[in-house]
Amino acid sequence: MTAVAERVGLKLGVVGKGGVGKTTVAGLLARAYAERGLHVVAIDTDSNPNLGLSLGLSLTDTEAVPVLPRSVVVGSGGTIAAADLVAEYGRPTPAGPVLLSAIKISAAGAGCTCGGHATVRSLLADALDDVDVTLVDMEAGLEHLSRSGGTLAHADVLVVVCEATRKSVLTAARTAALAIELGIPEVVAVGNKARNGEDVAFFRDALSTERIQLAGTLPYDEQVAAADRTGVVGLDPMSPEVRSALDEVLTTLDAVQSRLSG
Repeated sequence: MTAVAERVGLKLGVVGKGGVGKTTVAGLLARAYAERGLHVVAIDTDSNPNLGLSLGLSLTDTEAVPVLPRSVVVGSGGTIAAADLVAEYGRPTPAGPVLLSAIKISAAGAGCTCGGHATVRSLLADALDDVDVTLVDMEAGLEHLSRSGGTLAHADVLVVVCEATRKSVLTAARTAALAIELGIPEVVAVGNKARNGEDVAFFRDALSTERIQLAGTLPYDEQVAAADRTGVVGLDPMSPEVRSALDEVLTTLDAVQSRLSG
């Protein structure tokens, strides 16, 4: 992996249209940062949480991760410090990152998940002094950017995962516009599941037209797909092609960190 940028405390939000492989990409990014020796906290805000599987946890252990309390105010003036919240509710994963589960719907009619999103927003607002990277895997869709206050309002970078379809890029453009309204400093895109050079060119040209920076393109890889099906993508060896493409994404994110630090 490439050398880590000097800036610490990076807060990433990973978003995307349903089916683009957002959670898989979030898991790969979290694992890659952890492989650098960084302290990574990965937060799953999907109401059907699966990020733990992508980080090497069994289904039983993923289901056992305690859900963050709703509507907690973290940090100064709040009821709990960010470090204490992570220590109490976080669970280590075989891939390296500490996993937090923010949202979980286990029964019909359970009500709104706004309280869980408010806790994540509060957590991102506080300084996680001993955490190098906080990565938030968001639920598919745009609601988390449009809800009051914006779950990711305190993120540094929004990573929009796309597949090689016009609908996916249009969703990325709408997402980027909402991110700008929220005041998120940087938005980049990751093209996922590229099967050939035409897909790579599509990502480059379509995202350029929408004025969204392409951080890199991850190829479709049957090994990743198979690992994702078995829930161990965070542990299985990556192919050289996927690892090289992931390094490109991290290099771009390092450059983004440098811009934010400057």
